Amino acid sequence: MATLLPPPKRQKLYNGVPEPEKALPEQSPNVIVQFVSEDDGSALAPAVSLPANVSREDLQSLVNTLTSKTDEPVPFQFHVALPADAVTNESTRIVVSKSIEADVLSHPSHAFSPEDILVVRCSPQSVFRVRPATRCSSSLSGHTSPILCASFSPTGNLLATGSGDTNARLWDLFTETPSHTLTGHRGWVLCVEWEALERKLATGGHDGHVRIWDPETGKPIGDALKGHTKWITSLSWEPIHINPSSPRLASSSKDGTVKVWAIATRRLEYTLGGHTASVNVVRWGGGGLNGKGVLYTASSDRTVRIWDANGGKILHILKDHAHWVTTLSLNTDFVLRTGPFDHTGKRPTSDEDAQSRALARYNALVSSTSELMITGSDDHTLFLWSLFPSRSDSSVPSETAASNGGKLKPLARLTGHQRQVAHVAFSPDGRWAASAAWDNSVRLWEGRTGKFVATLRGHIGAVYRLTWSADSRLLVSASKDTTLKIWDLKTYKIKTDLPGHTDEVYCVDFVADKIVSGGRDRVVKIWKN
Repeated sequence: MATLLPPPKRQKLYNGVPEPEKALPEQSPNVIVQFVSEDDGSALAPAVSLPANVSREDLQSLVNTLTSKTDEPVPFQFHVALPADAVTNESTRIVVSKSIEADVLSHPSHAFSPEDILVVRCSPQSVFRVRPATRCSSSLSGHTSPILCASFSPTGNLLATGSGDTNARLWDLFTETPSHTLTGHRGWVLCVEWEALERKLATGGHDGHVRIWDPETGKPIGDALKGHTKWITSLSWEPIHINPSSPRLASSSKDGTVKVWAIATRRLEYTLGGHTASVNVVRWGGGGLNGKGVLYTASSDRTVRIWDANGGKILHILKDHAHWVTTLSLNTDFVLRTGPFDHTGKRPTSDEDAQSRALARYNALVSSTSELMITGSDDHTLFLWSLFPSRSDSSVPSETAASNGGKLKPLARLTGHQRQVAHVAFSPDGRWAASAAWDNSVRLWEGRTGKFVATLRGHIGAVYRLTWSADSRLLVSASKDTTLKIWDLKTYKIKTDLPGHTDEVYCVDFVADKIVSGGRDRVVKIWKN
């Protein structure tokens, strides 16, 4: 019996037309890539030829293989600088988030082709990663007036807020419930500041008083520190790596003075009285000529002054701004604020242990660059300053301050904002600086050179405050438009929009994977992943 063959398969038709043959996938071109360090521009390895569609993760593995001296892989961010004729007001670089082919060769500017030698700049990232918040986990009521300031403790276990109802409040972040109400001020509580070992909390009020509190009991430590004749604008503790056992406290005021208090004896050590108008910000830096600390003050008299923290001698007077100087940030702010506490969660066993840990963290940050400062003003500009030589730069004499007569040139003038600058903040690793302004925008700058990187647009109201995640990968902004926005530094776009407040948001802070915000609606909101 003959074997019957099955009938031929009927050809599938699409509207009477045979199916077109599937096109073969286009072969990805090869490109020549030169990996260079973002810090100093030095080549990390000889130029290599790679398929353009190699993923970012594979690029990271390749750079680790070429450069790593240890078995621990280091995460990197990669970007390619746009040529001058392709730079826009929105960005000056292309971040490689997927592959060179998808991000660089397909960029709308068409600035690069497979025939070019692509210089890919590599910057190391934190070995830990912070998860972006996506939801509001708690709305905490209790304040009866707008919330003006909020700050997480260095370990992230406690939260302090200050309000126009004359009270500061402590909140327990394990249970997200009220802990203590700190009553004593006779005016608005304008600023709250934690000691870096979390043993004390300082608050400054509209009544001109500075008060010190025990966060465990919520009780005041002695009476108010009185001496200012107008309200307190800013507080700053002496760094733990300089004085671990009894750090002093600096307070700035609308009365044009800065006072340094010895908290152990509750006495005024000295007053800095050189400014002729309101002192808006004070920061206690960890560097200086002898590593014993310096005080940075920004004032409405259009000057920024730098003082020796031991005795209050004036070191510099910076007169480059043309209007009130309203905000100031150091690239060491994060390590000074958190002292010995890092992402490992280990607690110091003694004051000496805390001092050595804090000093190690500080030295690690300033080993490659000095302690830098950015100042922002109502003249719509910012200035980047390097006033003291870095620890690694022995060629710069330590008498630089004296020989310059208190007048140094800024490293860079940062322009682009169309309205007053409201806030500036360095990222924890010091590689970035972000500025918020009344023109509804946030601008991103290179932290070591002051070069413009990108404009972050999305808010429809003035942006009041900024805060960074501990891994320097995320930036959070708080605005008059009632929203918080989390920005992703891979794309310079909004990663998460956090609506929920019913009025202007005045303050925001970020610790671990928690964000806190407060504002005119009198509600403290905690945001989580």
